[in-house]
Amino acid sequence: MRCPKCGSRDDKVIDSRQSRDGSSIRRRRECLKCKYRYTTYEEIERSDLRVVKRDRTHEPFDRRKLAGSIAKAFEKRSTSLLTLEDMVEEIVHELETSGREVPSSAIGVKVLEKLRAIDEVAYLRYASVYQRFQDVDEFVDAIHTLGRHVKPNALQRELFAPEAPPGSTPAPRKISTNKHHGRV
Repeated sequence: MRCPKCGSRDDKVIDSRQSRDGSSIRRRRECLKCKYRYTTYEEIERSDLRVVKRDRTHEPFDRRKLAGSIAKAFEKRSTSLLTLEDMVEEIVHELETSGREVPSSAIGVKVLEKLRAIDEVAYLRYASVYQRFQDVDEFVDAIHTLGRHVKPNALQRELFAPEAPPGSTPAPRKISTNKHHGRV
């Protein structure tokens, strides 16, 4: 490993730790020549996963390329680096379990699904490139589509019970017997 400051090949490992998900090892190193400290990451090379591009060409899957495109969508957004790393790890895991060749369109769909749940602005940024928006009308359509999808908040209870399917009997409604009439 070359020192990023002086280029020397002589270094020593000061600290090694496994990443949270166990997929890589983080190493703190110190250059023996200039004493500069830097971090490296070691992970398994996944050379068997290949991406089938839109033009039918094949190329090896590049995790850094995926992370870079997602980071670009999150640029200047208040999303943590850990969220981005977790998202990339989830997508990579899903891709690895789906087979040896993955169409680039499948990768894009997975990224869009994750982005929609985390940050709608990042979703729109990624969608504009992935879906090749040509004009403002396509942006407006995407925004309206986002507006129609209601994101349930886990901390907030349902105001109205979900509608029962046709033909089923509705559940009986509870009537409040509270006699305070608004007084607390």
